[in-house]
Amino acid sequence: MALMITDECINCDVCEPECPNDAIYMGLEIYEIDPDKCTECVGHYDVPQCRQVCPVDCIPFSPNHVETKEQLMAKYEVLIAATRAKART
Repeated sequence: MALMITDECINCDVCEPECPNDAIYMGLEIYEIDPDKCTECVGHYDVPQCRQVCPVDCIPFSPNHVETKEQLMAKYEVLIAATRAKART
């Protein structure tokens, strides 16, 4: 399942650079996570890096985007393929 950032976010800026999929971005008031890009770091790391560095523990799993590890790995593979294709052009 993709992750989400709650309104407890203090905009400390530590999560955004940790995301290997560039899924984290600044929203209108707090950081947000694009569920289409979030793989919970599957394919990159053993645990979600944003959750590791968040000082206020405001990055829970999103109940609106439930995915299995297999689905997350498939999403990772699509994202990596798109990144490689973009790099070739």
